[in-house]
Amino acid sequence: MKVRVGVNGYGTIGKRVAWAVSQQPDMELVGVVKTKPNWETLSAVKRGLRIYTLRENMREFHARGIEVHGTLEDLLNSVDVVVDATPGDVGATYRKVYENFARKAIFQGGEEPNVAEVSFNALVNYDEALGKNYVRVVSCNTTGLLRVIYAISKLGKIKSVRGFIVRRAADLKEVKKGPVEGIVLDPPKPPSHHALDVNTVIKDLNIVTYAVVVPTTLAHIHTLQFMLERPVTSDEVLDALSNTPRILLVNGSLLKSTAELRELARDLGRPQGDIFENIVWSDSVLVRGSEVMLTYAVHQEAIVVPENIDAIRAMTRLKEKAEESIKITDESLGIKRWL
Repeated sequence: MKVRVGVNGYGTIGKRVAWAVSQQPDMELVGVVKTKPNWETLSAVKRGLRIYTLRENMREFHARGIEVHGTLEDLLNSVDVVVDATPGDVGATYRKVYENFARKAIFQGGEEPNVAEVSFNALVNYDEALGKNYVRVVSCNTTGLLRVIYAISKLGKIKSVRGFIVRRAADLKEVKKGPVEGIVLDPPKPPSHHALDVNTVIKDLNIVTYAVVVPTTLAHIHTLQFMLERPVTSDEVLDALSNTPRILLVNGSLLKSTAELRELARDLGRPQGDIFENIVWSDSVLVRGSEVMLTYAVHQEAIVVPENIDAIRAMTRLKEKAEESIKITDESLGIKRWL
């Protein structure tokens, strides 16, 4: 029997998770919740999705001629798991509702860690989410950090991680946030919240991150420095990265910008030009004894999507092992098969 999934919120993350759920052989997308009959609702209607809304908003949907299949409560009565993709800090307000209906729920990285029983990354701590009722998929930047940290950890114990994160100012659709001029310290005093978020998953890791916000909508860029307990070679690092799920290596002489990466993803048929993987520039890998440095791109709109799918499997115990879930998710979404 397939796990029945509902998505509360149909914005940047919600619409992508809804699509990803529909691609899984062991999941059924029951419907999505929208609070306003806007252009994203039109997108959901055109895709043939069942629309649910809050009880007090149903009249507005009917006035726009949009068929509503029921309320949020009706959806919760019909699913096993709800993926909360509402705006940051809103998801926590719904937890009590999910509890009242005894429904498992996945929250996004915009929520505080205490909204859930565990902060989640499929590569790092899939086992911790097995059977849990409330799981938080960490943010796009934290997801990117954890994947690379996991890859490098295969070479030996990591003594420290230092990172510099160049963040996009807004997503493409967020017209109220732009245009943005200038480079903004985020925050002025380190560490940025990304290091703190990594420590919600890997508790004892020595990590510090700095971050700035720049006027772009396309992606984030991370530069990391690792200090390991033993010397390594460039070939060892490249092999570790290449053999890690959801990490792709590219050559900077061919692709040197986030604009080129996103355009290539669109050209090669990725839905919405989405990039689910960390894109590591192989040319950026610098090894000096036990010191490793590298740079990679994170597509903020898409990178957490496969993590949400794996979280569903862990919580419902569809798959007991991370590698089993990751394989299904990655094959269904075409991960590492487009470039």
